[in-house]
Amino acid sequence: MSSDAGKQKKKEKDLIGQIPNGGWLLISLLVAIGLWKWLSINPKTARSFPFLPEVLEALKTMVGRGVLWNDFASSMISVVFGFVLGFVTSVPVAFMMAWYRPVRYIVEPWIQFIRNIPPLAYVPLVVISAGVGRRPQVIVIWLATFLIMTVTIYQGVRNVDETLIKAARVLGAKDNDLFVKVIFPATTPFIITAVRLGVSVALTTLIAAESTGAIAGLGMRIRSLNNSFEVAPMLLYIIIIGIIGLTSEKVIKYLERKFTGWQETRNV
Repeated sequence: MSSDAGKQKKKEKDLIGQIPNGGWLLISLLVAIGLWKWLSINPKTARSFPFLPEVLEALKTMVGRGVLWNDFASSMISVVFGFVLGFVTSVPVAFMMAWYRPVRYIVEPWIQFIRNIPPLAYVPLVVISAGVGRRPQVIVIWLATFLIMTVTIYQGVRNVDETLIKAARVLGAKDNDLFVKVIFPATTPFIITAVRLGVSVALTTLIAAESTGAIAGLGMRIRSLNNSFEVAPMLLYIIIIGIIGLTSEKVIKYLERKFTGWQETRNV
């Protein structure tokens, strides 16, 4: 009986393996479209999920209004500046927290404290301090990405094999040598993961960031469309944010293969 079950399981696994990645992508897309179609005809959800033709019509409408490109460009500027600033500041802070105990004891409790506060909660404080416009948007996104990336990179540095550090010490390596030649390469997978999480957080924080008096932006437009009950354009903008996130994920995966190709991965 167990032999037959094993053969059946192997047969199913071989069948799954015969389907190329593009085939799985097509299946996933068809399932999503089917679910979307069902939501669009279900009386309880039809109003919230207009189907593809209505969304494409909304695309024409927003292009005709001349706001789509401005909204996209404005949001991307805020996201890129906030993310880059978050990454540049999180790397040294994470390394110092992991390497120097006094820094960890002083900084880590406040990072954990602020990390659990939703960005919408401190947006008013940022606006009072920085005013309205681009600056508070970048600050909110920077703060959100800085916190998540700092914690992730810190865990990576803490998980570096102690044997590697001791061996480098024996060979006469100083702190600078350890950071550049041992710790940073060993932490690269965690840094890539931090970048992935940082991009995701930057996009999910966008609506909160653009509640700071923005005059353009994907998040700002979603709130505006919500106030006027324009569901199809609002869904369009939500889909655009999802596409941006998916594209970013593909780019990060490419960089991950390029910089961490030496790392063994588990194939299921």
